[in-house]
Amino acid sequence: MSEASESGHNGSSNSTGPVFSSPFLVVGLGNPGREYEGTPHNAGFMAIDRIAEQEGVVVGNRRCKAATATCRIAGRDVVLAKPETFMNLSGMAVAALVREFEADPAKDLLVIHDELDLTLGTLKIRERGSPAGHNGVRSIIGALASQEWLPLRIGVGPDIPPGATGRRPGKDYLLSPMRKADLTVLDEVLDRVATATRRILEQGPAAAMNEFNRREKNSPAEE
Repeated sequence: MSEASESGHNGSSNSTGPVFSSPFLVVGLGNPGREYEGTPHNAGFMAIDRIAEQEGVVVGNRRCKAATATCRIAGRDVVLAKPETFMNLSGMAVAALVREFEADPAKDLLVIHDELDLTLGTLKIRERGSPAGHNGVRSIIGALASQEWLPLRIGVGPDIPPGATGRRPGKDYLLSPMRKADLTVLDEVLDRVATATRRILEQGPAAAMNEFNRREKNSPAEE
């Protein structure tokens, strides 16, 4: 499906409202390749696929070092993207997309990524990007020379009781296939991520934060 055909059916719309000079970019982070499918680190990719599925488009075009699709959400052109670089080079694709579409990251960029410090089953929207040990986020901050863009973090961490001792999960956990039970939990979260993305476009980030950033029992404190 071409990008033109994905968005063409909206071309004759006579709806009124704000006129945007660039599309809104929604980028999900992950690692390309079958060996990484179904791993916690690819939660961002899974979120983009879920949004695309609900919007009736296919993330199959290649541009700006990413697989992309276009659609319209809340009356605005939206580019869904999954970088085809590996996670620690995500900034290359994001910067290329920002340049290609002449987007303002502070207003036109949402990055969806996994967050080990949040428990599986949770999500958080923040006001600006912060690496907190996430190499993909660090790459984006470096490529854009800015933290002024909107991150939506998907919790993938195990539910560790407060005060528990022992080594916390790391790279091996993030790059290992998720258990069936955990994928079931994540599946519900992906629907909420898709809804949160629409809310951001419909009502703005503040309204979305108020709705979706509910503190859950035993969830880590916000930095």
